[in-house]
Amino acid sequence: MAEQSQAAGARIRAEAAKAVHAVVHGGRSLDAALGDADRRVAPSERSLLRLLSYGTVRFHWRLMAQAGAFLKRPLKARDQVVGALLAVGIYQLTDTRVSDHAAVSLTVEAARLLRRPKLKPLVNGVLRNFLRRPPALDGSASEEVRFDHPQWLIDRLRRDWPDDWQRILAANNEQAPMWLRVNRRRATTERYLERLREATGAPAPGSVLAGVEQAIRLEQPMAVEALPGFAEGCVSVQDAAAQLAAPWLLADGGSRLLDACAAPGGKAAQLLELAGPGATLTAIDADPERVVMIEETLGRLGLQATVLAADASKPERWWDSQRFDRILLDAPCSASGVIRRHPDIKHLRRASDIPVLAATQLELLEATWRLLAPGGRLLYVTCSVLREENEGVMERFAERHGQARENNVLPNNNIHALMCPRSRGFQILPGVRGMDGFYFACLEKAS
Repeated sequence: MAEQSQAAGARIRAEAAKAVHAVVHGGRSLDAALGDADRRVAPSERSLLRLLSYGTVRFHWRLMAQAGAFLKRPLKARDQVVGALLAVGIYQLTDTRVSDHAAVSLTVEAARLLRRPKLKPLVNGVLRNFLRRPPALDGSASEEVRFDHPQWLIDRLRRDWPDDWQRILAANNEQAPMWLRVNRRRATTERYLERLREATGAPAPGSVLAGVEQAIRLEQPMAVEALPGFAEGCVSVQDAAAQLAAPWLLADGGSRLLDACAAPGGKAAQLLELAGPGATLTAIDADPERVVMIEETLGRLGLQATVLAADASKPERWWDSQRFDRILLDAPCSASGVIRRHPDIKHLRRASDIPVLAATQLELLEATWRLLAPGGRLLYVTCSVLREENEGVMERFAERHGQARENNVLPNNNIHALMCPRSRGFQILPGVRGMDGFYFACLEKAS
């Protein structure tokens, strides 16, 4: 049994190293890399695999600097996966409760599983030297190492948020809490908290965010299948900031609704949960595979909508010429506001992506604005904290559309304190009350 346990432990470290390498050097998303790894490990091993992979990707710059302090020469290109393994090993020693002995011995053995047996002595030496004299990361370290972000993003945040950039970087390196959205057609938040108490035995399993009536923040994350009522549609997993979109859009009613970039379907579902009798929703997404996710989300919740695989920027291909009175445009973006949930974004995004994304966002805004009825409302949303994708897009749009007026009346007074007013729209910064970073701008079309 001990040998089996050791073999499993080494396999987890090897798979974590491969996943990290695939992100940092292969440009793959961490979810995709871990999806491959899941097929090679037992279900009981996946929790540790994710802990090591996510943590190593999150703190990669610091971990590689710490490993590099004990390398006499850089690793060859073909051996970069062992560099990822060293980072996995040091992450265990600095940021987890894994014993030092297990962290070293199992990580060393993982080098053999990575087909680098000749580098086992190197891995052993680096990790044991690190234990004896961990290198200090002082002010002489690069900003990338000190903040664990790419330099281009550090520079952009410092420019866009001169008073908050370090706070944003720090929040990005934290683990995000798990938020739930209670389906108010099925239960109140108070009743659902009672169900959580009954299911978990914890006296306070979660708390409600003031001003966001459907949002519960769990004290401890749970597997979705363990959530009481999940399968029956009583509750969904959704960050509290994302839950602000639907009530804002529907503050004064609305019967013909469009969710223009709807996958995976959380906001579309909330729109239907909050909409009045007779309201209809069209939910579209350009990716046919992600459209399936919308259908699955709505099906679990027992909700009905017209779901289409369609490009919102080309309405002539799918629109029936009937204007919408409420449009949600949750535009594709850099996802720079949700890095704490997806640390691979720090490695996958490039500075050159941002103007391309901003151009796409403006194109989508122009196209969906044409579909809005006079007197109707459009809510532009991103999970970005970068000015170019947010108020920059809105300013360019406003220059072209004098009939677009901004609605700055937030759904309720409680969320005013959570948001930063911008030149146009409002921003929630990552980590504020445990929420992700989201931008909102609400436009109304003159009658």
